[in-house]
Amino acid sequence: MRAGNVNLLREQIATLGQSLFDRGLTMGSSGNISARLEDGGWLMTPTNACLGRLDPARISRLDQAGQLVDGDAPTKEQFLHTAMYTQRPQSGAIVHLHSTHSVAVSCLPDIDPCDCIPPLTAYYVMRVGRLPLVPYHIPGDPKLGDAVRGLAGKHSAVLLANHGPVVAGKSLEAAVYATEELEETARLFLLLHGHNPRGLTPEQVATIEARFPRD
Repeated sequence: MRAGNVNLLREQIATLGQSLFDRGLTMGSSGNISARLEDGGWLMTPTNACLGRLDPARISRLDQAGQLVDGDAPTKEQFLHTAMYTQRPQSGAIVHLHSTHSVAVSCLPDIDPCDCIPPLTAYYVMRVGRLPLVPYHIPGDPKLGDAVRGLAGKHSAVLLANHGPVVAGKSLEAAVYATEELEETARLFLLLHGHNPRGLTPEQVATIEARFPRD
């Protein structure tokens, strides 16, 4: 891959990371972003890095085996990204946040673990689809990667219990947009919780999915 393309992608990760941070979708040093490279490797935000203050030159570059090529050491949650990528060869980027409303949904005791948020809007169906809940694991537990891997083949997004969403997309922008849509729909779901809202019907969902495939 040409160096210019890699540098441009580094800049895009930094720009979108700052946008997510500035709008309160991630805080402190939480959250991480990765993007697949044409040579089979990845760019990944570094460990303990604030998405609002990323230095593009220090973003981790990994080879196909997940070994660091240059930049700072990658996020400690690297295994979440690789778990998704191994099952989703069509995905070009992944975003993992600890965004407030999505995490709040992941803590509710009465959500459907096979589909945490009902299809309230067409854009949620288009960009996220069905959202399964991954049972709670302590941060860094390799079994969490196994649990994500078991769902990633059928789902472009998963919600980690008491933790946050992991969202894949065809491109970096697509993954960010889907993450934003998930967070906004989680907020809407919480506002409507207990009010028996009218969601989209299975027929309406099927029509949307047929017309607007995610990847």
